[in-house]
Amino acid sequence: MNQMPLFETPRLSVSEFTRRIRRLLEGDKALQDVWVQGELSNVSRPTSGHLYFTLKDAGASLRCVMWRSEAARLGALSLRDGLFVETHGKVTVYEPNGQYQLIVDVLRPAGEGALYAEFLRLKALLEAEGLFDPTRKRPIPPFPRKIGLVTSPTGAALRDMLNVLRRRLPLVEVMLAPSPVQGEEAPAALVMALKKLNEQFGPDVILLARGGGSIEDLWAFNDEQVVRAVAASTAPVISGVGHETDFTLVDFAADLRAPTPTAAAELATPITREELLAALETNHQRLQERMTRQIAERRQALHTLQSTLKFYAPARRLMTEQQRLDDLTHRLTRGLTAHFALETTRLNGWRDRLETLNPLSILRRGYAVVSRVEDGRILLRAQEAPPGSNLHVQLAEGRLTVEVK
Repeated sequence: MNQMPLFETPRLSVSEFTRRIRRLLEGDKALQDVWVQGELSNVSRPTSGHLYFTLKDAGASLRCVMWRSEAARLGALSLRDGLFVETHGKVTVYEPNGQYQLIVDVLRPAGEGALYAEFLRLKALLEAEGLFDPTRKRPIPPFPRKIGLVTSPTGAALRDMLNVLRRRLPLVEVMLAPSPVQGEEAPAALVMALKKLNEQFGPDVILLARGGGSIEDLWAFNDEQVVRAVAASTAPVISGVGHETDFTLVDFAADLRAPTPTAAAELATPITREELLAALETNHQRLQERMTRQIAERRQALHTLQSTLKFYAPARRLMTEQQRLDDLTHRLTRGLTAHFALETTRLNGWRDRLETLNPLSILRRGYAVVSRVEDGRILLRAQEAPPGSNLHVQLAEGRLTVEVK
């Protein structure tokens, strides 16, 4: 006989039960970072952009969803039923249906895992050698005169790049070094093309490009020798391999990585024809302004030199010296006149003094000079002329001979 339980057994709603299952699955770290491989089935991509599909093998199936942001990175990968793929993601439960599913963030054809492992190995090796060091990357010249192209001569990438270069900078000289961009012969051909461009053309920048594709299609750009050739290039290299979500080892070794070949051509011509014309017009105006200013400055300097030359000119100096001579002549004449006047005054003074001291002047006042006839001795005393002496008497006018009585 069944015994009734003493306490009521706890009951969970479907939502609670499903939520508990979801927490259990999402709490398992191994199920939150898992790789699952299988065949695609029931692939659906509605207008929302999300990708829905089922992974299956001979014994089971797994419902998968890939959100629009991750699905956009698939690029040109063609998904079809029966394609054997590898997916990475995390397990969760879609509660409305009570169904567990895989939220996928990476999807690739099976077999790419080994290539990706080789990619990581080469990347680590070359990075350790310093080939990817940002300090060794060179700037792209702002106005390249010669651009080298390394790509397939028949691919759309070449046509796209040439259209961009012709539109943005039609004056640039472009040299194509054709090379296959996938297949066994591609790595050696790419290395030779880079070498020939550097040695024979001497470009200012090289564009290494091709369109998108699978990891196998792009594998030539992960080749070790190609990566080393890019790093050793004399001219800076811009890589434009695949689509925006594609990365190859040459992207790390190149001096600049572009998301597409078209973008590579745009990055190689940072200055467009229109910008050059605008810069030319601006420089033309600046040149005119500078020339006008310099002409005015030179004219002013010339006027100054002319004035200085006139000041130091022989004719001006002759005129100056002539004026100075005239001034000195005038001063000499005036000085001589004054000197003559002074000397004349002094001479007149001496003449007046001599006239005053002249004996004749005294005689004119009634005095006379008496001297003996025999010896001409002038007599000062009467005793010097005894009676009978003959004397000369000099008057103011004339002389007398007398005898003393």
